[in-house]
Amino acid sequence: MGSELLRIAEGFSIVAEGLRGLAKAEGGTKEKAVKEQKQAQPEKTEKAQQENPATLEGIRALMAQKTQEGKSKEIKELLQKYGAAKLSAVKPEDYPALMQEAQVL
Repeated sequence: MGSELLRIAEGFSIVAEGLRGLAKAEGGTKEKAVKEQKQAQPEKTEKAQQENPATLEGIRALMAQKTQEGKSKEIKELLQKYGAAKLSAVKPEDYPALMQEAQVL
């Protein structure tokens, strides 16, 4: 098992070096990468809205994205607003409004 872990670690090292090389080739800096990522996030949200209509799965995907953005507290408060401790307890008729409010977070 130890040798397998070492091979995996070596693979990660190779990937990291490749990514560093790409970043240097593009003249990328950390600030530039963060800025580009923030600019791409609204596009992801709009795309998620179009691809994931107000369904349980669509709302779950949107809330997962918002949680990754550090908005867990706001998500919990939003669920409580709809009288639910978790997403599966939200009434289906509330899905469109919930999704719209979640997108604004």
